[in-house]
Amino acid sequence: MLQFFRNFFSSKVGVVITLSFVGLMALAFAGGDIASSGAFGGVAGGDRIATVGNDRVSTSELERAATRSVEQLRQEDPTLNMKSFLAQGGLDRVIGQLVDLTALRNFGEKYGIHIGDRLIDSEVGKFAEVKGLDGKFSDQAYRGFLNQRGLTDEQFRSQVAATLMARQLLTSADMGISVPTGLSQRYAGIVTERRVGQIAMLPSAAFAPRTAPDDAELGAWYRANQADYQRPERRVLRYASFTDAVIKGLAAPTDAEVAARYNANKAQYAASEGRKFSQLILPTEAAAKAVAGEIAAGKSMEQAAQPKGLSVAVLDKQTPASLSGQASAAIADAAFKASKGAVVGPLKGPIGWVLLRVDAIEGKAGKSLDQARPEIVAALTTEKRRAALTDYSARIEEEFDNGATLADVAKELGLTLSNTPPLTADGQVFGQPGTTAPALLARVIPTAFAMEGEGQPQLAEVEPGKTFLVYDAAAIQPAAAPPLAEIKAQVLTDFQLAKGAEAAHAAAKKVEAAMRKGADMQTAVAALGMALPPVDKLDLPRQQVQAMADKAPPPVSMLFAIAKGSVKLMAAPQHRGWYVVKAVDVIPGQIAANDPRLGEVKQQFVRVLSQEYYEQLIAAMRKDVGVKRNETAIKAVETRLKGGN
Repeated sequence: MLQFFRNFFSSKVGVVITLSFVGLMALAFAGGDIASSGAFGGVAGGDRIATVGNDRVSTSELERAATRSVEQLRQEDPTLNMKSFLAQGGLDRVIGQLVDLTALRNFGEKYGIHIGDRLIDSEVGKFAEVKGLDGKFSDQAYRGFLNQRGLTDEQFRSQVAATLMARQLLTSADMGISVPTGLSQRYAGIVTERRVGQIAMLPSAAFAPRTAPDDAELGAWYRANQADYQRPERRVLRYASFTDAVIKGLAAPTDAEVAARYNANKAQYAASEGRKFSQLILPTEAAAKAVAGEIAAGKSMEQAAQPKGLSVAVLDKQTPASLSGQASAAIADAAFKASKGAVVGPLKGPIGWVLLRVDAIEGKAGKSLDQARPEIVAALTTEKRRAALTDYSARIEEEFDNGATLADVAKELGLTLSNTPPLTADGQVFGQPGTTAPALLARVIPTAFAMEGEGQPQLAEVEPGKTFLVYDAAAIQPAAAPPLAEIKAQVLTDFQLAKGAEAAHAAAKKVEAAMRKGADMQTAVAALGMALPPVDKLDLPRQQVQAMADKAPPPVSMLFAIAKGSVKLMAAPQHRGWYVVKAVDVIPGQIAANDPRLGEVKQQFVRVLSQEYYEQLIAAMRKDVGVKRNETAIKAVETRLKGGN
């Protein structure tokens, strides 16, 4: 679930971007404060989770950062929640980001690196959210940007300065890294090696007890393993949609409104003419006159141009204004006075002498006010209806804000409310694989799952200006394991497999012990005296296994991770049994010093070393400025994020 999170922050790119970008993430964290107050200082252990040099990382910063991280990761996995984020180490990762950024800033300031106001101004100006319609910095947009995120100018600029400091300190950390050819050859030999191995599977089903447990034993086992049966959070959405048909008694556009629209757009309704031209440009007037003479004698423009190594350009859909912009007013005037098929020129252009042939003339007749009236009336009517619908929607939102329920508004609109079956956060119908919520709800499901409770009506625009939706969460079922009675058959099967897995593990240890004393794997397995799958014998190149990536069977991956002659045990997932894996032989690959594959191998090493350099540099900076964690406060933040007190 958090693989993207782990992979990104463990890569070299992740380290650089994290530490140079986490400052900007922190801006979003501030806007994501659950309480919107920043008041988180009353937790046990104090108001800071770490002291870094002369600064501190506050508990409120950590809460906001964790909340925002979950919001971002939910875009990758809608089923992610704070509980699973914390369970998989997300909080520690966020703490590391905040501490490292603060350490970098302290280190830079300690050794005289200064981030000037002009550099900060330049960086702030790059944010799209602070630009006006003209694409330039807008003070009004900037203030709105800060207000939306609950930040002061000083706080925002401080975060930008921290980001710039991280860039300056880290961007040159891996300059000049080189890898010896011998080392690359050795590594390439590993990449191209082959392995011969044996894998025995001891399935849990073969070792499972033949008698069923009593209810007390099964119940105790289920309570100890409830986490494996937890069902995701489900929500029933209640909703109704409406269109602009709810707008009644809309006044028709008046004659004055129609006339005003016509007068404001006279150019649109005026007669116009468009032309298509073929154009030939020559360097001198004499050359242009010579070609014009050939055309007059009967050659086409293309026939006259080709022997001279020239090409004819096509100018499509030209108006006097567009042609004037490309050539000149004099050329445009002459070209639009000529008849179809005529050749105009030579005329002096911006980069030479121009010949133009009129290939087509397309005229558009103008429209009088009466002729344009139907389309103007239709446009004004649509605009009026949309404006009325917007006002209507605003009134509904105001009613919701004032305490109106979804049922109240539905009754007022004459709408019939519908209920979905229980849905999960990814829009799937719970318990019905492949069945999803109505398409109408796709855009509102994330919002519905972000609601804090039931009966909190919302209004959403589904199709801009046309279709709207009123909805709420009618029922919320928190993530939890079901009662044992509902899934007793499944739990009984899992119980038997779990007990069988314990016995299979014991049997695998016996096989391992026998093999360490010199027994062959097949003989050691046969000595168990049970009907078991035959031993698999493998002979595979490492590159084939690497090509499988995550799809490689775990015991096969294990074969390529152990030393020659060693024996290892591995549990199969979901209590399915145990594997016994032996690496019988390892045949190293042979890579010559001039093998072209060494280039890529060297690049892989450079990336690994760069990652190490970055991590060591940041660790040294932390040590230099001093970092002290407040574990009591961290634990208190984690408890609050889990929903405790």
